[in-house]
Amino acid sequence: MLNIIWSVLIISGFLIGAATGNVQNVTAAAINSAKMAVELAIGLMGVMAMWLGILRIAEESGLINIISRALKPIMILLFPEVPEDHPAMGAMIMNISTNILGLGNAATPFGLKAMEELQTLNRYKDTATNSMVTFLAINTSSVTLIPASTIALLTAAGARNPAEIIGPSIIATTMSTLGAIIAAKTLQRLPRYKIKPWERGRKNAA
Repeated sequence: MLNIIWSVLIISGFLIGAATGNVQNVTAAAINSAKMAVELAIGLMGVMAMWLGILRIAEESGLINIISRALKPIMILLFPEVPEDHPAMGAMIMNISTNILGLGNAATPFGLKAMEELQTLNRYKDTATNSMVTFLAINTSSVTLIPASTIALLTAAGARNPAEIIGPSIIATTMSTLGAIIAAKTLQRLPRYKIKPWERGRKNAA
C-alpha cells in the first residue's frame, strides 16, 4: 500500500510539473533532494553511533533495571489482568524501560515478546485483550527521556543546539502517553468495545 501511495505522489508530481511547464524544476528538486538525503545520512551515522554508545553504557550500567523496578508498581495498576509474576509483565516493563531511554531497536524484541505472552492469557485468540490494547497505546506514545534519533537528525541538519529538544520531548511524550492510557482505559469500558455474551459463546464454539 505504501508503495502505491509513493508511486501516486511521484507520478502526480511529474504530471503537474509537465502541465505547469516546470518539469525541469521537478527534476532539479529530485536530484537536489537525493543529494541532501545522502549528506544527511552520512552526517547522521556518527551522531547516532555516539548516542547509541551512550545509551548502551546506560543499559550495561543497570540504569534500565532501575527504571524497570520503578515502573513495576505502575504496571501492576495499569494491567490488573496480567499476573505480577507472568512473563508478559517482565517483557512489557523491559520494553517500556528501553523505550524511555530511546533504545528503540532494543525495545522491539521485548515488545514482540510481550505481545506473545499476553496472547497466552487471551481467551479469545482473534480479539485483542484490554491489556494488549493498553500496552500498544503506551508503546506507541512512549515517554522518551532522550530522543536520540531526533537529536541526531537535528545535528546532521546543522542545528545550533539540537539537545534543546529534550525538554519539549519529555513534556510532549508524557502528555501523549497519558492521553493514550486515558483513551484506552475509557474506551475499554464502553459496551461497544466489550465482547458480548453471544460473541463469547460463538468464540468458545470456534
